[in-house]
Amino acid sequence: MRRLAAALTAALALGVGLTACGESDPVAGTTTGETREITHAMGTTKVPAEPKRVVVLDTDKIDTALSLGITPVGAATAGEARSWPTYFGEDKLAGIKEVGVLTEPDLEAINALKPDLILGSKFRQEKFYDELAAIAPTVFTEKVGITWKENFLLDGKALGKEQQAKDLLTTYETRAKEFGTKLGDAANRKISIVRFVPGNIRVYGPDSFSGIVIGDTGLGRPERQQLANKEDKRFDLVSPERVNEVDGDVIFVTAYGEKAAGEQAKVTAGSLWKGLSAVKAGKTYVVSDEIWMTGIGVGAANKIVDDLEKYLTA
Repeated sequence: MRRLAAALTAALALGVGLTACGESDPVAGTTTGETREITHAMGTTKVPAEPKRVVVLDTDKIDTALSLGITPVGAATAGEARSWPTYFGEDKLAGIKEVGVLTEPDLEAINALKPDLILGSKFRQEKFYDELAAIAPTVFTEKVGITWKENFLLDGKALGKEQQAKDLLTTYETRAKEFGTKLGDAANRKISIVRFVPGNIRVYGPDSFSGIVIGDTGLGRPERQQLANKEDKRFDLVSPERVNEVDGDVIFVTAYGEKAAGEQAKVTAGSLWKGLSAVKAGKTYVVSDEIWMTGIGVGAANKIVDDLEKYLTA
């Protein structure tokens, strides 16, 4: 796989194609027709004005593409979950080809799809950038989660949907704020976000994707999940013996994959979990991991607000 991309890179350096093709055939990594320059985490790249065959290598980017009405020809899957965002509906996912996982894209599969644009993340795929750029124009965002809104706008621009992306983000932010206002006492409601991953229990802070969405509504967070003394305010770990630290007025719980779901079942069946005030009050809700954790886009953000409306206004 790596050899294929290396060959592509070498071919580009020599200014020749990979096959005995005519002069009208584009060399891998080049574009024809009208282009736009996009400045991104890895530099500046010329991309097609209206890309038609897009490959996405992170979960936020498949959310972005589908939210903007573009169905990728290929997409990477998220590790343990090994799925795409089903909250868009299975019909929207039909025809998308799997191209490896987030941290290990399948370069041969990507090349076979003949993409005219690749969207990825420096945080996850930096070491593959040169090889990907040899296949097609490639745009990388810098981080994940904390910069999800900036990523959405950059990817929207790369997809030729800049104004639509701005409009969708504004609509979401307005909706989130209005929801919190309607609650009346949003800031006084302490929302706990707990995720089970294989071998770990996490509490999510204000700089996580779901934490940012909660913040957009004006809802409060338990003091433990403010992560005030932490440099990284995305999440922190809690052991099963310290599960009392995940308490709040309301607890939203997710699990990343089947193994984590098994660990969740074991912990939530225990006396420590059952002793939490939110559990006793019947205010603990299991929600979708692909929405609250791996969606990381405006589509998923709106689905989180759907959940908040469902459970906090009942």
